[in-house]
Amino acid sequence: MISLESPISDLNKVGPRYLKRLHSLGLKTVADLFFHFPYRYDDFSQIVAIADLKEGQTAAICGKVAEIANIRTWKKRMNITEALIKDKSGSIKAIWFNQPYIADSLKKDTQANFCGKVTFAKNVLSLSNPIYEILRQNETTHTGRLVPVYHETAGLSSRYLRFLIKPLIYLADGLDDYLPSAIKKEYGLIDLSRAVKSIHFPGSITESDTARFRLSFDELYLIQLMVLKKRQALKLKKALAVPFNQKLIKDFVKSLPFKLTNDQRIAAWEIFLDLSKERPMNRLLDGDVGSGKTVVAAMAALAVADAGFQAALMAPTEILAKQHFQTLKTLLKESSLRIGLLTSLDYRVNKRKIPSKAALKKQIAQGKIDLLIGTHALIQKDVVFNKLVLAIVDEQHRFGIKQRASLVKSSNLNDYLPHLLSMTATPIPRTLALTIYGDLDISLLKQMPKGRKPVITKLVAPANRQKAYDFIKEQVKDKKQVFVICPLIDQSEKLEVKSVTEEYEKLNNEVFPDLKILMLHGKLKPKEKEKIMLDFKNQKAAILVSTSVVEVGVDIPNAAIMMIEGADRFGLAQLHQFRGRVGRSNDQAWCFLFTDSYTAKTQKRLKAIVGCHNGFDLAEKDLSIRGPGQISGTRQWGLPDLTMASLSDIGLLKLTRAAAQKTITENLFDLPLSNRLKLFNKQIHLE
Repeated sequence: MISLESPISDLNKVGPRYLKRLHSLGLKTVADLFFHFPYRYDDFSQIVAIADLKEGQTAAICGKVAEIANIRTWKKRMNITEALIKDKSGSIKAIWFNQPYIADSLKKDTQANFCGKVTFAKNVLSLSNPIYEILRQNETTHTGRLVPVYHETAGLSSRYLRFLIKPLIYLADGLDDYLPSAIKKEYGLIDLSRAVKSIHFPGSITESDTARFRLSFDELYLIQLMVLKKRQALKLKKALAVPFNQKLIKDFVKSLPFKLTNDQRIAAWEIFLDLSKERPMNRLLDGDVGSGKTVVAAMAALAVADAGFQAALMAPTEILAKQHFQTLKTLLKESSLRIGLLTSLDYRVNKRKIPSKAALKKQIAQGKIDLLIGTHALIQKDVVFNKLVLAIVDEQHRFGIKQRASLVKSSNLNDYLPHLLSMTATPIPRTLALTIYGDLDISLLKQMPKGRKPVITKLVAPANRQKAYDFIKEQVKDKKQVFVICPLIDQSEKLEVKSVTEEYEKLNNEVFPDLKILMLHGKLKPKEKEKIMLDFKNQKAAILVSTSVVEVGVDIPNAAIMMIEGADRFGLAQLHQFRGRVGRSNDQAWCFLFTDSYTAKTQKRLKAIVGCHNGFDLAEKDLSIRGPGQISGTRQWGLPDLTMASLSDIGLLKLTRAAAQKTITENLFDLPLSNRLKLFNKQIHLE
């Protein structure tokens, strides 16, 4: 007997081939099928008389098959199935390509619904590749109604998913409605079983909207509950307080060769206040490209070391870890801090290389290292800190929850949790900050250091490509360096976009044969990457052709031009990150965007970055143009598509925030809600 918990392998028409495809979408049980929601509907609810059909129209008709036959076109080696469909008002031809089996299903005199686009060729109207459904009962699934369309995978169509879900939809009555009655009543929400039935097979758009509101509410509500519970739980934990040494910080700020921005001062003060409390800090330092997050982190690390404790900074790549090591050594050179570097390949303290990893780990455990910088190597089981009081995680959305938790737990302080400072150079839209990062306090760095000039950004038409190359030659003569970014490492037959390897060959052999050019991509070994970046930083090459590996953190002050091939393949936030790799001195810098796509949407997106230099404004534009599902990092969270579509609804976010707060304040948790929250916590991984 089939139930909600039944594996889909128990269903009819689910063989090994389809089972693998369904599993690739995360669909393993009948209940999983119900929560694989359609993302849109085809409105085939209105049956049109054949005589009223017009060219270009997408319509549904109901008629009888008068004739049907398969025709083989030898010239194009194609099977064409042609049928003549009649109703009381007239007749029309239906044509299918390379689907000869249709002639076996649609026998002569079969009554069916047909839905498709009306085309006009050789003075005859016809339906091109129409969906069809033989009428055996009054109830229809694929035609004659609002027809659900699902996210698909190769060899798994919406028609097949409808075929599986429709006969089982009655089982939705057995779903546990985990939403508290008080919440449903206050916000006018329908029951879960009704919502699931209506989202898949609604009788009207109003019915589907009501269902979508309930299901969107549920998912955002569960996220809000999770983050509020995390915030609440953190308040019960203990941390060691770090006293604020005003003279120390003032002296450090005076020693800097530049003046702090007001945003940096405010963020630093917020961090010092957090550190002075006996509960763990959980703060996100969200700074626009080049806004100076590392200096703020340096001040926090200095304060912690001065109090006799340890700090650690974890970066996602070896390149970025080494860059942080060099930067922090320079910033803190007036202090007596012992700064260590620990990666898979390198281990040192200040200027001195340590003979072995074991020797460095011993110093860490003995408390002889004040600030340790590294990659995932920091969270190895045998890396134990003596008094880790501050954990700093750079580009925090690139690390998983467990990885960060490992860093937090790697201290000998028993019941005391380290303070956590997360950093990101990806500006977060306000709506996402209210949800995904709702358990974090957020400090924003929007201001640029004084003297920085905005990067001049241009969308370059193909006809002007040579002008861009000529301009680059002039800049290189002036001792400036150039980044060239491509979407792919190797050439692809499927995707007509530039690859690093082919672009490197072209620039090296044809465009700039007299210039030294380097190539960088993710397939290279860490030592190779490090040498290439070091050579480029030391100006041993004029041009670096790379993939998005240079997106975050790479600091080459002499780089003045960022040239991006296939710019339409990247999001606005990612393009802004690329652009932030140049203009890191007081000299003028340029960013050239190349694309072969001229759709209105692509042009709108790329023109948005041409005229906007503020990363936070761009993040909001990216959210409105592309939707949350494509924003950098969000797909890593594993959120359902329905939630993705709801993240830009500020009104719904506020409603669910209030509902979650009411649930916690009034303790409305019962067993169904607690179980659902546990399951939801396993299904997604908020970064």
